[in-house]
Amino acid sequence: MNKKQGNNWTAYHDKDTNRYFAEIIYTSREGREQYNYEITHDIYNRLGSFNDDIENERLIRTAKMTYSFENTMYGTLGPERTVWDEEANEAMKDSVKKIDNKKGKKGK
Repeated sequence: MNKKQGNNWTAYHDKDTNRYFAEIIYTSREGREQYNYEITHDIYNRLGSFNDDIENERLIRTAKMTYSFENTMYGTLGPERTVWDEEANEAMKDSVKKIDNKKGKKGK
């Protein structure tokens, strides 16, 4: 399995590079938030083992954040992007495309 999902999170394992990534996305009438992380093998294995998705999100948030985007009426006035690790963020985008394409979906 190359992908695990919950209500607001998705985790990816890129077998070619043996790297693990996760994203948490919230969308509502109030706006959109997205947070990307480079996670460990241990975190990836534990994801989905909790009864509550909030616990999965808490576990993901213990890893290194690589990207954030917030555009909400309660948060920032406009899109605010912060990239802590551009290389990891680009590697995650490539992994997502690769994994989705293998499953017959178009990449983002």
